[in-house]
Amino acid sequence: MEKRKYTYVWVSLVILVFGIIFIPRIIDRIKHGTIVQNDRMNVGVMANGAPLSYVLTNGKKRKVPNFAFLNQDSLLVTDKDYKGKVFVVEFFFTSCPSICPIMNKNLVGIQNTFKDEDNFGIASFSITPEYDTPSVLKEYAERNGITDLDWNLMTGDSEKILDLANAGFYIFAAEIPDAPGGFEHSGLFALIDKNGYLRSRTDSFGNPIVYYRGTITEAQGSNEEGEKEQISILKEDIKKLLQE
Repeated sequence: MEKRKYTYVWVSLVILVFGIIFIPRIIDRIKHGTIVQNDRMNVGVMANGAPLSYVLTNGKKRKVPNFAFLNQDSLLVTDKDYKGKVFVVEFFFTSCPSICPIMNKNLVGIQNTFKDEDNFGIASFSITPEYDTPSVLKEYAERNGITDLDWNLMTGDSEKILDLANAGFYIFAAEIPDAPGGFEHSGLFALIDKNGYLRSRTDSFGNPIVYYRGTITEAQGSNEEGEKEQISILKEDIKKLLQE
């Protein structure tokens, strides 16, 4: 009985240590994109010769939600302005001290790759619209080499933008006082086809990867966690949708 008693003690200690070390990491992974989603994005994606998949919700193709916001030129931009265009979606804020500079550096590279494509655009939604006024967004665009007329940096009602991120695109964004800059958000890009549907290539299991990592540059190749850059495959997939 004494030996069994000590065995139970050791098992309990192991469970406690596991909970202390790993459960916070699991919660963090859920908050930044479901575990399944991140695991899919860690496995090899299928060759670029395979057709792009539609992203489904309850068996239906997921379409871009309706939106209407002011851009950096104080012009009203809606989802209808992107009809007939392939475009990339991101959520960011100009005062972001962490991942946004890398994300927009990657998007500027994508912009330059497709500078001669009339049917390509980018939609960037600010999650700090109270600060990111059209004039602030205009200055940010000029400072960061954003020149494409179809790259709209958008601002508007904060609640509507956060709802668009979380409920519309399922891309995490929230005000968190302890986070750098006071906000926390996902560094993922969504790819939209000419008909307004979310598209992506599939993983080795045949499931859509859904989103593309925007926080690792092509030059980096991978980050400290071993996650591979996906800007190169995003460029390949944009080309594929432009040809549809």
